Amino acid sequence: MDSIRILFISIEGNTRNFVEHLTHYALAQHLKNKSLPEIEATEISEQTDFADETKPFFCFVPTYLDGGNGIDNGVKELMTNVMGEYIDYHDNAKQLIGVVGSGNKNFNEQYCLTARRYCEKFDAPFIDDYELRGVPADEARVYKKLVERVQFLNL
Repeated sequence: MDSIRILFISIEGNTRNFVEHLTHYALAQHLKNKSLPEIEATEISEQTDFADETKPFFCFVPTYLDGGNGIDNGVKELMTNVMGEYIDYHDNAKQLIGVVGSGNKNFNEQYCLTARRYCEKFDAPFIDDYELRGVPADEARVYKKLVERVQFLNL
């Protein structure tokens, strides 16, 4: 199995931290069992030059909202817009095979709202979620779900 490709955006460092830990976890699993994939992660930011994605990828996106409750009286998304624009670029959305969301569970219905909106907009499945920086159990669970998705798609 080839490596699992992840595109992520990190505003305050939580997503970056989680993806780094997830990447280390995947490497450890790969070293124990060569059939398990490593992770190839790329951070998308305002400085990123848009490119045509040629390999399937997962998107990891946090939720940052300003205004409205995001459910029934509007939403103004903050700071993650460049990720949506990147996925929207040319045919990149065709390579999106799943979305992983993060956020703060204190925000109730808004928890992982950005990820759910990406799933709807780009017709991609919601793979999993974790809170803030996640914990080691989240890394193991998310990695397992990424591997299962890749296997399901025979990639």
